[in-house]
Amino acid sequence: MNARDRFIEVFKSKIKREGADKLLDFICSPSSDFFTAPASARYHSAYEGGLCEHSLNVYDCLCEYLNRPVAKEKYGLNYSDESIAIVSLLHDICKMNVYKTSYRNVKNEQGQWEKVPYFEFDDTLPYGHGEKSVYMITPFMKLTREEAFAIRYHMGFSNVESSIAINSVGKAFEMFPLAFALSTADMEATYYLETDRSKRK
Repeated sequence: MNARDRFIEVFKSKIKREGADKLLDFICSPSSDFFTAPASARYHSAYEGGLCEHSLNVYDCLCEYLNRPVAKEKYGLNYSDESIAIVSLLHDICKMNVYKTSYRNVKNEQGQWEKVPYFEFDDTLPYGHGEKSVYMITPFMKLTREEAFAIRYHMGFSNVESSIAINSVGKAFEMFPLAFALSTADMEATYYLETDRSKRK
């Protein structure tokens, strides 16, 4: 089963909320590049189809994180299959339609110049990251408060510079444990499943 088919299968089997079918139609529509978009321009899953694969990786990592006995028994983290699927599959929906293919001149191994494609970030709806994903989901279906906060804060402390913003992330993690769990799953997928391990040496 390819990534597109698995995404649709997990989505349909786990997410039954009113409006979910219309959201999936939107994701699958010709106006969406969700299944062909990269997950980033240069870092993790920076290739065609990377966004879908990353979303599934985060889903798998989050399921494993929450299924640990310590998560259930000690931390009391019990979330529905629907909530887990929603926050993981849709946390990066904001990356739809923002990466454009451009070309740059690069010298090949023979020392000759050739045009090489690369992804350029071009967001025509610059509404942030996690907050943009929430903004894109809610016209189709309602999110619980914890789901919305999990998606909004899934980047954790990344790119947070002000002390006010740092405090907001910490408070969100304290109030909504699913936000911390999703952030952890996102980092695990990004840095262990999708980043070139040879670069760590």
